[in-house]
Amino acid sequence: MKPKCCNQEYSKPDGAYLEELVGKICTTYKDARGINHIEGFNLPRQQEIFNIINKLLEIVFPGFSGTRHYSMKTIFYSIGNILSDVYAELLDQVIRSLRYRCVRDHCDDCDIMELSEEAVRALLDQIPAIRETMKQDIAAAYDGDPAAVSMDEIVVSYPGVRALTIQRFAHVLYRHKVPLIPRMMTEYAHGLTGIDIHPGAQLGDGVFIDHGTGVVIGETAIIGDSVKIYQGVTLGALSFPKDACGDLIRGTKRHPTIDDGVTIYSGATVLGDVTIGRGAIIGGNVWITEDIPPGTKVIMNPPENKMRPTRVKR
Repeated sequence: MKPKCCNQEYSKPDGAYLEELVGKICTTYKDARGINHIEGFNLPRQQEIFNIINKLLEIVFPGFSGTRHYSMKTIFYSIGNILSDVYAELLDQVIRSLRYRCVRDHCDDCDIMELSEEAVRALLDQIPAIRETMKQDIAAAYDGDPAAVSMDEIVVSYPGVRALTIQRFAHVLYRHKVPLIPRMMTEYAHGLTGIDIHPGAQLGDGVFIDHGTGVVIGETAIIGDSVKIYQGVTLGALSFPKDACGDLIRGTKRHPTIDDGVTIYSGATVLGDVTIGRGAIIGGNVWITEDIPPGTKVIMNPPENKMRPTRVKR
C-alpha cells in the first residue's frame, strides 16, 4: 500500500504569485549592469565554440578522439572537410563577437566581415605550426615523466596537452583582438583540465605541465622553451596599478617571464613582472616576488624535526 503522501497531486504556483515574482526578476534587468544581454546582438554561442574546439583538436590530433577513422589515402579530403566546417562555423562566431564589440564601443567604421575573415584565417594558417609545437610539448612530457608509457598515452590522457593546445588556438584570436571567444576557449580548457592559462600568455616550445591541477598562468606571462611546471603553480600578478581615478590600468606587463629550461615544482607562487633566469629550479611551495638569476635553485628550508625515533620494545 502506497503512503498517503504518494496520492497527493502537487499544484502549480498560482498566477498572481508568478506575476509578482517575474516582475521582481525583470526589474533587475533594467539597470544594464552587465549580467544580461537583452535587445542586443547575439553573442557567440558557447556550445558552438566548444564544438569548434573539438574539431580543431581533431585536426591537430587526427584519430585520437576515436570518433573518426582516417587513411593516408583519404586524409587530405577528411581534413579538408573538417577544416571547411571550422572555417564557416568559427567565422559566424567571430562575426558575432566583433559585432558585439562595435556596438559596445560605438564603432561605426569597422569592416566586421574583413576583420572576422582575417582572424579566422590567422588561426587556421597557424595549425601547421601548432602541430609542430605540440610534437615538442608531447616529447617533453614523455622525456620528463617516467610514468609515461607512450606518446599516444600522453595525447589521449594528459590534461596539460589539452590545455596547452587549446590555449594556442585562443592566443591567435587574442592577438587579433577578437573579444569573448579566446576566454571562452581557455575557460573551456580550464573546466576540462583544472589548468587556467589566459589566452594572452605567450608559450614557448616543449612546455610540459605535469599533473596540472590548479596551475594558473596570467595574461602577460611569458614562458620560454623546455619549461616544466607542476601542479598548483601560480604565475600571477603581485599588484594591480591604478590610474588617478582609481581605475585599474590594463595592458601593462604584470606577470612573470620564465626563461628557457626552468623547472617550477608544485605549489610555487611567482608574482609580478619578474624574470626566472634560464635553467633555474624553483622548489615546491616557495613564494617569489623578485628576479631569480639563471641556474639558481630556490627551495624552502625544511622544518626542523626535533622528534627522535625510538624503538618500541615488545
